[in-house]
Amino acid sequence: MIGKILRRIGRIQQQVLIKIGVVQIETRTIDRLREHYETEKLLAKKLRNSTEQQRKYLYATLYDELFASVPDHPCLTRKISRDRERSISAEMKLLKPFLRKNIVFTEIGPGDCALCFEVATCVKRAIGIDVSRVVAKSDRQPANCELLFVEDGTSIPLAPATVHVAYSNQVMEHLHPDDAKNQLTNICSALVPRGIYICITPNRLIGPHDISRFFEDHATGFHLKEYTYRELRSVFGAAGFSGLEALLGYGRVYLRIPLAPLILLETMLSRLPSSVLKDIRESMLLRLLLRGAVIATK
Repeated sequence: MIGKILRRIGRIQQQVLIKIGVVQIETRTIDRLREHYETEKLLAKKLRNSTEQQRKYLYATLYDELFASVPDHPCLTRKISRDRERSISAEMKLLKPFLRKNIVFTEIGPGDCALCFEVATCVKRAIGIDVSRVVAKSDRQPANCELLFVEDGTSIPLAPATVHVAYSNQVMEHLHPDDAKNQLTNICSALVPRGIYICITPNRLIGPHDISRFFEDHATGFHLKEYTYRELRSVFGAAGFSGLEALLGYGRVYLRIPLAPLILLETMLSRLPSSVLKDIRESMLLRLLLRGAVIATK
């Protein structure tokens, strides 16, 4: 009886996490996952071992190579999935309080651009910035939505102080650690005074979150670095942001809270044996607290 109750609770937690976009449904076979994993791991190794000069061209090249080699990659197939529709709905609930008809919004790493197109209905101008042209192909691009492509993965080709709200979801972890500060500095420059950057990036303590999660205990795919809140506070501050808070919530209710209590939680968790942490990291409460959603103010 207790086992049935725990399994039922686990299913409910999984459904909630899927609904708010914290986890994604995976339907591929283990063989297809393994092929994706081996391909991505090999390509990611090239990025990890590359120089700054080489990475100016590698981001776009390697991601296009990945999508060509893995035709059932979620970034390609989720365009028409109900899971993707739920994810967009959850992201819009998070973003709506910050959107106005007279502002400029930019999404870094828009992927299929479905969210950016939806945001365009709520703002004056929406801009998507990505390294790959493969995923972004669409025939329903709104007139007030512009797509820009960069090869180096860190440039933000916008005039200084022109963006009111910047946003990214599952992007920062794909950057080489040496490039993360450069991208954040460029985002900060593009923001108007007191402009905000909402960044969602997976927390290392409950990872890995890339394709390697099915096979390893740490990220070896295109998640070149997964961050803790403590590490985010450091790199955002170094990039010129004046403040950083966590953005926690569910449904239509989100709260901006200081990072201090979450960093304390991370400290406590990091002292646990790895076997214990592995057992509790699927907890819904832990995943919501360590979602890695932060809001930075210029």
